[in-house]
Amino acid sequence: MSEQCIFCNIAQGSIPAQVIYQDEAAIAFRDINPQAPVHVLVIPRLHVPSIAELPDQLCHPLLHAINAVVRQEGIAASYRVVTNVGPAAGQSVFHLHFHVLSGRTFSWPPG
Repeated sequence: MSEQCIFCNIAQGSIPAQVIYQDEAAIAFRDINPQAPVHVLVIPRLHVPSIAELPDQLCHPLLHAINAVVRQEGIAASYRVVTNVGPAAGQSVFHLHFHVLSGRTFSWPPG
């Protein structure tokens, strides 16, 4: 855990968030600046800077958390999952997080 990392603090409960799912490996909460009607962030509890540094043992638990969120939110039929790596790709918090987005039509290519 990094004391300066906002997502580490959310995972520890020292910064409030609208948590909608949690287990021993991951936590999911509503984005404070939503880009879609449903915009949830799924993060590992362990501080991992990006998907480029994700340990193998967290891959399945994070995908499980994402699947639990989409079922719980009732969006399993249509959603997008995005993660950014590095500032040029739009990463602004350097703690791995997956954006789970739904509730509107998305275009391709993104960005």
